[in-house]
Amino acid sequence: MLNLFIKRNGMVVRESIHSIEAIEVSADILWIDLLHPSAQEIAYISKTYLLDIPTKEEREEIEESARYWESSETVTINTYFLTRPNEENTLHNETITFLITHNILFTVRYSEFKVFDEIQQRVLASPKNFEDGFDLIAKIFELRVEKDADMLESIAKQTRLLRRAVVFDKKLGDDILENLSILQEMHLSLRDSLFDKRLAIAALLRTNKADLEVKKGLGIVLKDINSLVEFTNVNMNILDNIQTLFSSQINIEQNKTIKIFTVVTVAMMPPTLIATIYGMNFQHMPELEWTYSYPIVLGVMIISTVLPILYFKKKKWL
Repeated sequence: MLNLFIKRNGMVVRESIHSIEAIEVSADILWIDLLHPSAQEIAYISKTYLLDIPTKEEREEIEESARYWESSETVTINTYFLTRPNEENTLHNETITFLITHNILFTVRYSEFKVFDEIQQRVLASPKNFEDGFDLIAKIFELRVEKDADMLESIAKQTRLLRRAVVFDKKLGDDILENLSILQEMHLSLRDSLFDKRLAIAALLRTNKADLEVKKGLGIVLKDINSLVEFTNVNMNILDNIQTLFSSQINIEQNKTIKIFTVVTVAMMPPTLIATIYGMNFQHMPELEWTYSYPIVLGVMIISTVLPILYFKKKKWL
C-alpha cells in the first residue's frame, strides 16, 4: 500500500493508494510512504521518479557505502529502526529505506512503526513545518531517537532491578541468567540501531542538499544519539559486572556445597574404616539368622540413597 501526502492550498492531504494505476504524478507530492510494497509498485515508482530503490539484499548490507549514498539529485539512506515482535522481551532491527529526490521523500518499509503514524499526524496537523523531504526525515529521526531513549530508559530500569536481585537479594537460578542474556541482547540491538542512525545523520550533515535549519535540527539529534550510545555502553558494563557477580556467587555456593560434602565424607571415614576391618569378624551376628534380613538391608540401602537426594533437592543443590 502507498500513502501519498500532497500539498494543496497550504494544506497537506493524505491519499491511500491500493493500485498503482491510481497514482498521479504531481509536483505537489511531499511524501510517498511505501508500506509492504509489491514488486509492481517498486518498479512503477523506480521508473516514474528515476529512482534506484535498493533490493532486499542491498538493504541488509552493512558497508558504509551501502547504508548511505547520494547522486546529483537523490539521497538514499538505509538505516535500522527497532521493532519489538509480539511485545516480547526482544528487540529486532529492521532496515528502513529513505530516498529524497526533487524534495520528495520516499520511505520503503515492511513493518508498522508508531513513529510513522505520529509523523503522519504531525504533517497533517502542521503542514507549514514540512516544506520538503528533508524536513520530514529530520523529524522522523528526531522522533525515532526519542523512542530509543524511552526504550533505553526502560531497559536500564530492568538492569538495575536485576543487579539488585543478584547483589542484595542473592538470587540465583536459571531465570537470572535468562534475564541477563535478554538484557544483553536488547542493549546490543539498541546500540547497533543508534550506531546506524548516527552514521546516516552524520552523512546528512555533510550534504549540500539540506538547508541550514534541517542541519541544525539533525545536529541536536546527533548529540542526543552520542549521549545515548554512552549510556548504552555504561549499561552494558553494568551487565558484565552483574554476570561476574553472578558467577562469583555460584562459585561461593558450590564451594559451600563441596565443603559440606567434605565434612560428611571425613566424618564417615573412621566408622567406615572400623566397619571394614571388624564388621565381618564377629562370631555372633544375630542379623544373619533373621528371615528377612536381606530385604531389610536392601531397603535400608535404598532409603540411605534416596534421603540424601531429597535433602539436596530441598537445598537446591540439584
